[in-house]
Amino acid sequence: MISVERLGHDYDGAATLRDVGFRLAEGEKAVLLGCNGCGKSTLLKILAGLVAPRSGRYLYDGRPVDAAALRDAAFRRRFRAEVGLLFQHADAMLFNPTVRDEIAFGPRQHGLADADARVARWSAALGVAGLLDRAPWTLSAGQKQMVCLASLLVLEPRLLLLDEPTAALDPRSTGWLVDFLQDLGQTLLVTTHNLSLAPELGSRCLVLGEDHTLLHDGVVDDLAGDLDLLRRANLVHGHRHRHGGREHRHDHTHDWD
Repeated sequence: MISVERLGHDYDGAATLRDVGFRLAEGEKAVLLGCNGCGKSTLLKILAGLVAPRSGRYLYDGRPVDAAALRDAAFRRRFRAEVGLLFQHADAMLFNPTVRDEIAFGPRQHGLADADARVARWSAALGVAGLLDRAPWTLSAGQKQMVCLASLLVLEPRLLLLDEPTAALDPRSTGWLVDFLQDLGQTLLVTTHNLSLAPELGSRCLVLGEDHTLLHDGVVDDLAGDLDLLRRANLVHGHRHRHGGREHRHDHTHDWD
């Protein structure tokens, strides 16, 4: 479905992505791991057509996604309906007066006759049906995240790009969302720096390093024993332990267990 070829990007001369390349097939679920600042969010914005790469190219269904493609009204309309990006911070996506209007915004923009039925279906699926007449700014962080996800799924996209979707959720809501995402049929690329969630979100794992290159593309379970790779990606931490009068230091991967 998507092909990323030697992608590069920078902000004011500071690299955010270097020579990144991979492909995702339709229906595949993959996890994008990396520490803060490695370029995960920038990559998702490029895949959503919101940011243009400085080098390389990105193809969606075999067509390059660039300024020329997005000026093509027919392609742009299809692409915006088929590719959904969940921002890491929900407030960046919320701008309508009510939750109902928020979820209905996409279907109304696309002129879909069944907008109300879609809102009813997806608000119920995400557990926010009781919030439809509330103003989004009055919701909790977790509720906002579910409203934003409903506003994407209401268009029934083919590709979902989720940036740290569990960051604002409590443990019970995180478990519910993981189960929910596993049951979706869409192609899925989810970013996280939480190692324990990676095997639950996809069987394939992409790891971005602090140097903004792709360090790993393979089976997620292979990462658990690769401490060298995890150190290079800043995905493990080390600190001192004191046991009585003795002190020692070692790397920690507890959140994998």
